[in-house]
Amino acid sequence: MKRKIALAAASMLTLAAAVVAFSQPAQAATGIRVANGKLVEANGTALKLRGINHPHAWYATQTSSFANIKAAGANSVRVVLSGGRWTTNTASDVANVISLCKTNKLICVLENHDTTGFGEQSGAVSLDAAVNYWISIQSALTGQENYVILNIGNEPIGNNAVTPNWTDATKSAIQRLRNAGFQHTIMVDAPNWGQDWSFTMRDNAPSVLAADTTGNTIFSVHMYGVFDTAAEVTAYVDSFTSRNLALCVCEFGDNHSDGNPDEDTIMAKTQSAGIGNMGWSWSGNGGGVEYLDMVTSFNPAQRSTWGNRYITGSNGLSTTSTQATIYNTGGDTQAPTTPGTPSASNVTSSSLSLSWSASTDNVGVTGYDVVRVSGSTETVLASPSTNSASLTGLSAGTQYTLAVYAKDAAGNRSARSATVGVTTSGTGGDTQAPTTPGTPSASNVTSSSLSLSWSASTDNVGVTGYDVVRVSGSTETVLASPSGNSASLTGLTAATQYTLAVYAKDAAGNRSARSATVNVTTQTAGGTGGCTATYAITNQWPGGFGANVTVTNGSTASTSWAVTWTFANGQTITQIWSAQDTASGASHTARNMSYNGNLGPNASTSFGFNGTWNNSVNAVPALTCTRS
Repeated sequence: MKRKIALAAASMLTLAAAVVAFSQPAQAATGIRVANGKLVEANGTALKLRGINHPHAWYATQTSSFANIKAAGANSVRVVLSGGRWTTNTASDVANVISLCKTNKLICVLENHDTTGFGEQSGAVSLDAAVNYWISIQSALTGQENYVILNIGNEPIGNNAVTPNWTDATKSAIQRLRNAGFQHTIMVDAPNWGQDWSFTMRDNAPSVLAADTTGNTIFSVHMYGVFDTAAEVTAYVDSFTSRNLALCVCEFGDNHSDGNPDEDTIMAKTQSAGIGNMGWSWSGNGGGVEYLDMVTSFNPAQRSTWGNRYITGSNGLSTTSTQATIYNTGGDTQAPTTPGTPSASNVTSSSLSLSWSASTDNVGVTGYDVVRVSGSTETVLASPSTNSASLTGLSAGTQYTLAVYAKDAAGNRSARSATVGVTTSGTGGDTQAPTTPGTPSASNVTSSSLSLSWSASTDNVGVTGYDVVRVSGSTETVLASPSGNSASLTGLTAATQYTLAVYAKDAAGNRSARSATVNVTTQTAGGTGGCTATYAITNQWPGGFGANVTVTNGSTASTSWAVTWTFANGQTITQIWSAQDTASGASHTARNMSYNGNLGPNASTSFGFNGTWNNSVNAVPALTCTRS
């Protein structure tokens, strides 16, 4: 799936997290760098990017945008550059961009957009070509390590396989830049149009970091339709921070044609994790995604809904952005007073509330960092704007030593408060499972969906959610995991019996006994306008291929669709996007995702996949399309 951004594009799929320990190489002391999995300035002060993307390559005359982005509260700007795919941004132009960043006290993240969608989009170039561009303008970059982060290439690979693959190409690019003498912190974007639905960046990040002799590499993921749930956002961020791998969500929005990103969780999670986020984008979007403009026609007085959300909303720039200390010379250098000793209340097995006496400052306190102290190690658990915080996701039966720092707009940080020790409830953790849910009851049954409800469970601590399962003999398949005692099941097969049951679960991972089952048969398809599906092989190589399926709706609006087919020559699917695949041998049923099932009359959507074939026959199968 693809998205248009001015003259470019990007895309993705889903998410889970793997956690392994990793020890980073020693860091160089030049300029901005990575320390213990976080960006810091040369003086060791934490650098939490809070900024806005600006499409300079396409709007080179909009230089006032740098001042306007700063006025919105940003401490950084990610600048789109081109080495020739569009009008080349020369060394002198890039030097002027850096000057504009420094004049407006912004950290400059410079990215080469030429790589966007390489292997899938016409005109895109390799990371190796991007390195050639950086070397060609090196004169403008040398000596700017305190102010500039070098983002090698934007969304450097689409959904198609390329040689060398993302991991090898990224390692090579980093090594070429280091060998050429670049000492900047390097930022690397994920493949799959930046969204890493294949987890290639997530799973190979340690080996990529190891290729950087300085250890100063930060990873960048772009969060759009793939990241439409809190669980997906949280799991992906945690998979990096838990391994001390530096991460930035350096592109995201509040809406997208491929799905509805969970911008609230993105902004809250990056804040609590102490990592960067940068919204896309200031202005100038086209191709149907104009809603991603934060301001209309580059006019800061005409702020959009998305602009208001990112700039002044919860966890927005106005409350979370802190100017880099490199710009504090001659400015405010006085740190806030030390916060009072924190006090804990409302302690449960997984959460607690913390409050403390507020700090004062000669200019003004802008916020606090709540840290967990373990010897000489501190981990930021929350960064509220006021003198209280709610900490969630804690481990049961565990002691936490907590303290607080105050900070001001100039980046000054107070001395650490006195600590308080708090132990969450539960000795060894909560081991009591919730009670068994009531027998589920079905309603609103159609050919592809139904509603299910049941009597709620109870728990000694608290029920956190349910798993709705389809039961087939000894096999159970989870169809939904709602937080309350009802669920809407979609993408079901017409004229099919489903045996359904429910489990309850709590925060400690305890699961109830299974409820009694209910049998529900979906309605027969038909009489709702119908749909058609067409199959096209988009790319083919020895042993592998890519295909795209276009679903076209009938004469009435639909809420869901399913496409079925049977491969005749041994083909298999290895990756799929924009649809959910259920396979039984050679037979496949692809059903809509949550964001592309609703189609207007005669409207179309598409999904794609990569697969393998036997190098003899890769025939196009016959497709059947049903919808409701």
